[in-house]
Amino acid sequence: MAEKVCVARIGAAHGVRGAVRLWTFTEDPFAVKRYGPLSTKEGTRQLELASAREAKGHLIAQFKGIATREEAERLNGLELYVPREKLPATDDGEYYHADLIGLAAVTAAGEPLGRVIAIHNFGAGDILEIAPPAGATMLLPFSNAVVPTVDIAGGRVIIELPKEVEGDSPDAA
Repeated sequence: MAEKVCVARIGAAHGVRGAVRLWTFTEDPFAVKRYGPLSTKEGTRQLELASAREAKGHLIAQFKGIATREEAERLNGLELYVPREKLPATDDGEYYHADLIGLAAVTAAGEPLGRVIAIHNFGAGDILEIAPPAGATMLLPFSNAVVPTVDIAGGRVIIELPKEVEGDSPDAA
């Protein structure tokens, strides 16, 4: 399991006093305030939230020590992590996205497809990115229909590959 979990990503500066747009990846967006200092993945930089307020789809946040728009602009795109032990424990059948990275992806028949290398969300739901042993990565919707089983202990996710789309089969008329 991951030692650190990404809980937020800083977006563009907001205003002239050092505030930024903050996208959180927590069930409660304000949970990031309770975790204490947030750090970069490498741990080379720590930021502590001074304040946060709700905006449409994100937070407007102010970090301690960031007082100008120029300082805020330099934070754009920075992902913020917390040690896993600061996060709530998961129940049976629950997991953090970070737990899926590195798991083997296999078909229901047990045929290897590759490894989960990322989870993306472009606004319409989560997407698994799977790197096969050779060739281009696959992007699959992370839904119960496509990924019916996540086996963290077994180190794998089981993928139900979509059937041929109607009209794509050679028998279609």
